[in-house]
Amino acid sequence: MSGGVRESAVDLAGKVAIVTGAGAGLGKAEALALAAAGASVVVNDLADSDVVAATLAEIRALGAKAEFVAGSIAERSTADALIRVANEAFGSVEIVVNNAGITRDRMLFNMSDEDFDAVVAVHLRGHFLLTRNAAAYWRAKSKESGAPVYGRLINTSSEAGLLGPPGQGNYGAAKAGITALTLTAARALAKVGVRANAIAPRARTAMTEASFSAAPDAGVDPLSPDHVARLVAYLASPAADAVSGQLFVVYGPMVALMAAPVVERRFDAEGDEWNPEALADTLGGYFADRPVNQTFSASALYDLG
Repeated sequence: MSGGVRESAVDLAGKVAIVTGAGAGLGKAEALALAAAGASVVVNDLADSDVVAATLAEIRALGAKAEFVAGSIAERSTADALIRVANEAFGSVEIVVNNAGITRDRMLFNMSDEDFDAVVAVHLRGHFLLTRNAAAYWRAKSKESGAPVYGRLINTSSEAGLLGPPGQGNYGAAKAGITALTLTAARALAKVGVRANAIAPRARTAMTEASFSAAPDAGVDPLSPDHVARLVAYLASPAADAVSGQLFVVYGPMVALMAAPVVERRFDAEGDEWNPEALADTLGGYFADRPVNQTFSASALYDLG
């Protein structure tokens, strides 16, 4: 590659990426990984700052091009601006990484309307707005050329959307919605050449540092955002052309491909329909010895820790 960007097995030379929430933390690591692979990057964060300026400088120091768009991704105007700036500055959009997020953790009985709405707005609405804009852009490009386009969508879900943590009803609900949105995108955009996947990352950032122990003094940090960023760069690359509609848990040296939900047990009425007594006998008998905390959730995720 030219311009100082190093050679890589994941080659994104000539590609243009948008990364939301990329001023710092996980988004910054993802933007840097894409830039190191050769992509030009449009960075989004809430507002311009010294931290954002440093991130842009690091991207450019790799020999890559970078632009910045300020604003909340929960606002339609921000999603519109990201597509517009990418086109005006670099001529195209091939990669979208939806990363921006916030938390407002509360137990369900203490959660305010504002706590719920704010988290769903940034996570789920924010993912929807940019995903929708990118989908419309890629579809129009495909119709114009009469051929599939190069499109990569990487959305940020969470294990919270699989586990249902008691203090994160807002966050878990939004993240579960993001997984479903990603599956919709993968199916809706497959014919135009787009590959859409979701990640559930474990990484130590300003948003999550209270949940994790401190980084080790020496050696590899298993919760460094860089581990997640490497998977994102791969999913953004031509090497991942066969990967779409998938959910990956990723941290440290581990990437886990999550299985789709399966039917645990099917119950059929003896006749044409159930009656209340039969339902009570059948389901009551099945659940009689089942622990009440064995819920419909991916509790086996804890085995990955």
